[in-house]
Amino acid sequence: MGFQESPIRKKSFEFACEIVHYCDTLKENRDFEIASQLLKSGTSIGANTREAQRGVSKKDFKNKFGIALKEADETMYWLQILEATGRDIPEGMKNRCEELIRILVAIIKSS
Repeated sequence: MGFQESPIRKKSFEFACEIVHYCDTLKENRDFEIASQLLKSGTSIGANTREAQRGVSKKDFKNKFGIALKEADETMYWLQILEATGRDIPEGMKNRCEELIRILVAIIKSS
């Protein structure tokens, strides 16, 4: 399986695109600060996943996936804040974030 077919790479890229669109909506509603935080963490998952797959060593590989996991957890935190403060979150976004977390944990454990 090549990098492009990697499920984590595909899912994290799709999730990042969804985050970008959602953050545009947040900015329209003048939620600039939280949109900025969510945009950074939500797109960083895929960026670190991509970097990990080009890692120079097993340690580098695991480290990058560890960073991606931390970013996914931070993204979940911002989504929970948005939900708790009455903002509408796209349907299934939290579930997709949880799925990324589960996949990342499995990759790290099996590496």
